[in-house]
Amino acid sequence: MKLWSGRFDKNTDQLVDELNASITYDNRLFREDITGSMAHASMLGKQNIIPQEEADKIIEALAGILADMEQGKIPFNISDEDIHMCVEAELTRRIGDSGKRLHTARSRNDQVALDFRMYMKNQVAEIRVLVMKLMEALVNLSEKNMDTIMPAYTHLQRAQPTTFAHYMMAYANMLKRDVLRLEDCLIRMDELPLGSGALTGTTYPIDRQYVAEKLGFARVCENSLDGVSDRDYAIEILSDLSILMMHLSRFSEEIIMWCSWEFKFIELDDAYSTGSSIMPQKKNPDIAELVRGKTGRVYGSLMGFLTVMKALPLAYNKDMQEDKEQVFDAVDTVKACLPVFTAMVETMSVNKTNMRNAAARGFINATDCADYMVKKGLPFRDAYTIVGRLVNYCISSEKTLENLSLEEYKSFSPMFEEDVYNAIDLETCVNMRRSQGGPAYESVSAQVASIKKFLEDNANEA
Repeated sequence: MKLWSGRFDKNTDQLVDELNASITYDNRLFREDITGSMAHASMLGKQNIIPQEEADKIIEALAGILADMEQGKIPFNISDEDIHMCVEAELTRRIGDSGKRLHTARSRNDQVALDFRMYMKNQVAEIRVLVMKLMEALVNLSEKNMDTIMPAYTHLQRAQPTTFAHYMMAYANMLKRDVLRLEDCLIRMDELPLGSGALTGTTYPIDRQYVAEKLGFARVCENSLDGVSDRDYAIEILSDLSILMMHLSRFSEEIIMWCSWEFKFIELDDAYSTGSSIMPQKKNPDIAELVRGKTGRVYGSLMGFLTVMKALPLAYNKDMQEDKEQVFDAVDTVKACLPVFTAMVETMSVNKTNMRNAAARGFINATDCADYMVKKGLPFRDAYTIVGRLVNYCISSEKTLENLSLEEYKSFSPMFEEDVYNAIDLETCVNMRRSQGGPAYESVSAQVASIKKFLEDNANEA
């Protein structure tokens, strides 16, 4: 018999039970459900809403149930409908009528909202640590490649010279924002919904602040209608995870290109590559491709749940049961991707020679050539035009800016002198870009130091 069956004259159809049940996926909330119930029982006893001896009996029995569930001794059956009913039914089986008192002054609506928030607080904290481990890998990679010159691109065309360290720091800063977004979401998530009841609170003299402190919440939800119907935090987490996966996907795209024979900037370790069933020469960047593909899966969870929530009136509606599968899948996907992606980055080899050779082609020092003339007094637009003609001449003559003779330079402008060759040297081009955030050694060193301090500060807060 279902715990809510008093109003009904007959049982629900089996197909209804199958559609309605969430025990097959919300059973992962058993720890949060039992922990929340223990805090609730403790409050009921403290407030004399139920006898203290019965509260103690409930708490002791719940501890036993938790231990048994941790060891897989209690099966999850579809007849239990959800994890809340499963725990309460098991409690009643163990201690009889005393177990029936646990649900005093609460509803499944505020109970599930509590469980979900508690679970997500833990998951966000775990993901945050995984992101910081990837950031640490990028810091280590940067410190080994401070002088590894490579071309930077716009429109996938070689644009200007940079270093591999500078490139890695770009991704480190993206991930830093991901960490900050997750931390920011935790602030809004850190509200206790328990005590909201079904939607309008309760007539019992409950102490919500006591429960909040016992469960580690910073505060209680201020409005009971909002307390049971709010899933903003779930949508926000899905949004944050989507942005995080977008960053991993962009990085994956670059890794996939860099592994190709057309680039050969990096080589992935054999442990993080796969082969072909028919082409023996192949070494495929499948990890990066999978991460890129799974990004769409996380996006789908976000769009799916936004669609679920877009037209729901207050307060709780059964549609909201769809929150868990969407969020659980996104969380599981991100937690599966991050460790293997980090290991892939940590073990990949950097081909400094190929990067340097690529930087030597494509006229990526043309802006520096124009800046050379500007520093001699020519307006930038005039310098831009002259260097554009120089590049055109080089292309038609199959030359580069580096191997033009001084006479050839002077045929375009008498401002060119012998020092132009130093100005367009790739090392000079990189290390003269000392502006904050640029690729010069001292600038990238400051970026690395900033990320390292961020990791150190946040590790202390974890």
